[in-house]
Amino acid sequence: MTTSLADHLRALPDESLAALLQLRPDLVVPVPADVTALAVRAESRVSVARALDGLDQFTLQILDAARLTRRPEDGTSSTDAVLALATAGPHPPAPTSVRSALDRLRALFLLYGPESALRVAGGVDEVAPYPAGLGRPAAELDPRAAALCADAAKLRRTLLAAPPSARAVLDRLAAGPPVGSVPPGALQAPAVGAEDELPPDPTNGGAPTGSPVRWLVDARLLVRVSTGTVELPREVGLLLRRDSGPLGPLRTSPPPVAGTLREPKLADSAGAGQTMELVRHTEALLESLAAEPAPVLRSGGVGVRDLRRLARVTGLDEAATALVLEVAYAAGLIGETDLPGATTTRYGADQQVLPTGGYEVWRAVSLAHRWEQLARAWLTMSRQVGLVGQRDDRDRPISVLSAEAERAGAPAARRAVLEVLADLAPATAPSPDEVLALLDWRAPRRSRGREAAHREVLTEAAQLGVTGLGALTSYGRLLLAEVTEADGRGGGDPLGLRSDAESGEPSSAVRALDALLPAPVDHFLVQADLSVVVPGPPDPMLAAELDVVAEHESAGGASVHRVTTASVRRALDAGYTTEDLHALFRRRSRTPVPQGLTYLVDDVARRHGGLRVGSAGGYVRSDDEALLAEVLADRRLEPLGFRRLAPTVLVTPYQVQRMLLALRDAGYAPVPEDATGAAVLARPKIRRAPARAATGHSVDPLAAPKPAMPRLLGVVEQIRRGDAAARAARRAPAVVRGGAARAAAGPMPAHSHSDALAVLQQALRDKALVWVGYVDAHGATASRLVRPVSIGAGYLRAEDERTEMLHTFALHRITAAVREG
Repeated sequence: MTTSLADHLRALPDESLAALLQLRPDLVVPVPADVTALAVRAESRVSVARALDGLDQFTLQILDAARLTRRPEDGTSSTDAVLALATAGPHPPAPTSVRSALDRLRALFLLYGPESALRVAGGVDEVAPYPAGLGRPAAELDPRAAALCADAAKLRRTLLAAPPSARAVLDRLAAGPPVGSVPPGALQAPAVGAEDELPPDPTNGGAPTGSPVRWLVDARLLVRVSTGTVELPREVGLLLRRDSGPLGPLRTSPPPVAGTLREPKLADSAGAGQTMELVRHTEALLESLAAEPAPVLRSGGVGVRDLRRLARVTGLDEAATALVLEVAYAAGLIGETDLPGATTTRYGADQQVLPTGGYEVWRAVSLAHRWEQLARAWLTMSRQVGLVGQRDDRDRPISVLSAEAERAGAPAARRAVLEVLADLAPATAPSPDEVLALLDWRAPRRSRGREAAHREVLTEAAQLGVTGLGALTSYGRLLLAEVTEADGRGGGDPLGLRSDAESGEPSSAVRALDALLPAPVDHFLVQADLSVVVPGPPDPMLAAELDVVAEHESAGGASVHRVTTASVRRALDAGYTTEDLHALFRRRSRTPVPQGLTYLVDDVARRHGGLRVGSAGGYVRSDDEALLAEVLADRRLEPLGFRRLAPTVLVTPYQVQRMLLALRDAGYAPVPEDATGAAVLARPKIRRAPARAATGHSVDPLAAPKPAMPRLLGVVEQIRRGDAAARAARRAPAVVRGGAARAAAGPMPAHSHSDALAVLQQALRDKALVWVGYVDAHGATASRLVRPVSIGAGYLRAEDERTEMLHTFALHRITAAVREG
């Protein structure tokens, strides 16, 4: 009869062992040396916790039933005992549901062995010390409490005598967990004169003895387990649960979701409209950063002052602006770069945040492609934007783009929330409470304590257009499926960095969104008041032209721009000629070009370049002496300190760029010229941060890659060979003797993993030197002579006396151990 997990795994066929590795892929990273090492890893705290995190509430309750029904003599349970306990409540589940949960637990090897002798994997009790939220048996806590619990009638009488305040404490602990912290002094004897305020103790003749907790401890209903901590004995908890069953309420299926059924087209249209807003806000934010980069704080991230400035530019609140900023950073559209010629700013930093070269590429693709890049970055980034503005553990505010907002579980939380919406009927909009209830049933260990983060996901999904009217959009569903599929493959595009523009084939999400968005337009309508109306989203070329020749006024389904003197002058400064501008308006406008616009362009062009600016410091020259006299007499330009060198030349000690800005602010239209007198007409230089890839992770960065079955069968074969070699080595006589020989050969391969652990534990007790063989992070084998310091929590900590360094070894990576000498 198999008694250990290693023996049980060793007896399995290759296909069954490969099925285990497929369900728990973390067991093969790195590949175990033999079956014993695989069993140790399968029962380790980290691997067991990862397996438990993926179980639903009912399956976890059935596992608790197996733990509660273990026989004291051999620590095993049985299927019949589990069925009896699970069906003991007022609303028993169907036996088939219980058996299905047991089958799942056995497939994961959290339970193993025959049905008549089920064993619980070793690490389960360490990860979840209180099965079903019940405490330890009274016999393990306190002999006097055990005596009380042994007398069922006396236990019921004591419970009935508990005052209301004490009974409230019992009910809270009976719901789990069964331990509680006690305020200082709560277990001390009462002060003289305070007896009238304390509940009586029926075991002490009705005399008051202290607070409600003190009353319960004196009554043996609670047991003090340490200073300031009490525990509810299991027997008391079971008695308090007599109405709900020993395992608590059992629900074999997820809670129902009523939700609101939306019209699918309306939900998609609402989401599509929000995608347009997201792209527009992102572009406005990045243009603002290009014009005025945000300095990086010494502690990292962008300061509150700059976040508020960007919020005013985008017209969003600070939380929504932080989301756009974080998503743009994750998508690789913005980055940090060193300040030119400076070492500090008002924040004390030497870097700035501004758009990267990828921003230009992003602007050139379609609106749906732009949205997909942002939404994919949000879905996979390891940032929890809702933490921005809160306080960290050192009571400092968390700033946007700072390292304190990193959360490795953020991608998995987003996918969990969106999968709840995806599993509902299309266009169903559940309430946030319904979503949280579903998550709490599907994976209670993962969702515990993350309610606020899950609510933030729903809010962010609506702001990004992934959901519309509270329901998951059709294109959002497709994007989620693509990211999940990439995560399941574990390759190809695990980080979600694939660019549809580069692959030439748009994704299904892009195609679905394209069908919902209005077609890009390549024309506009010029009004008599010189306003330019674009009746739809402009194509990238038209948008670039409008950025130069007009001022943006309003956005929406139809955006509005306006041609002004400043915008025409900006176009001329960028290199457009008068004929270029007239041709642009004739080509793009679907309405006759107003005469006022023609006059405006001609008038600005006539005055453009009337003044020429060069360096002296700086000089101004013009053939129009009257114009130079006007400049010289203009009081607004007095700070420049102009002096007349000739009837047609003025000079100033200041640099050309400052003079250009001052003249333009005063209403003049100067242009710079080079040393030959030719006009220098060019767009201003645009600074960009170095290009960087989008930052993203697998949607569950804590999960191991999921190899295909053929690869797993190869791994099983490798483990079998290692196991056979270990058995042969144990049977072979030792041929290397003496400390010097061992030092040359390193660890002897004659030890299995369990033997190696025994050697290490003995060396720890003897404070002896030991050779440790292990597999490093790259999969290579190595050895080291060390003195063990501690063994616990899945790690060996040992000192290398030669280098006087402390090393930490994961126990599942250790392959051999040999005493020195």
